[in-house]
Amino acid sequence: MSGADRREQLIDVSRSLFAQRGFDGTSVEEIAATALVSKPVVYEHFGGKEGLYAVVVDREVRTLLDGIRGSLTSGHQRELLEQAALALLDYIEAHTDGFRILARDSSLGHAGGSFATILNDVATQVEGILSAEFKRQGLEPKHAPIYAQMLVGMVAITGQWWLDAQHPGKREVAAHLVNLSWNGLSHLQAKPTLVTDPGR
Repeated sequence: MSGADRREQLIDVSRSLFAQRGFDGTSVEEIAATALVSKPVVYEHFGGKEGLYAVVVDREVRTLLDGIRGSLTSGHQRELLEQAALALLDYIEAHTDGFRILARDSSLGHAGGSFATILNDVATQVEGILSAEFKRQGLEPKHAPIYAQMLVGMVAITGQWWLDAQHPGKREVAAHLVNLSWNGLSHLQAKPTLVTDPGR
């Protein structure tokens, strides 16, 4: 096996183990034994468990963000929202191990930070969509980042639940996510208040 092939094998093996057991629950010995190599081979390619984990997480982050960026093609704002929700659910469905790694403890191996930081990158993409919609509705565009964080968080947390529940189908989940977010967005108040605020 060539060095490049061995490297890919170690990445694949460790990705599965990290998804099952997390960073702390996976050892270099276990990675080496599963790959049928000695521990020094893992150290030779990655310098240790941390280096291997960083490569796995970086690949997953890139795959997730590329999928979301690629999904935001064109169309009405609602269509863009549907595309983004489906892209995240597509990633969860097609890269289950990767999503489990990112959602669990990715801050240990990714220079960009935790899953929350990754979602923040996604939310930044959504801000532009919301800003345009806020302007169209006569709302304050400076609030778009708040709503972008809420929308992306809603989809990500629902995605974690859906990964375990395995039902209903992906498109149905996306439809419900978009229903809540879009119909809520279409009736936004310009100056929302809490009904429990004193003096309201």
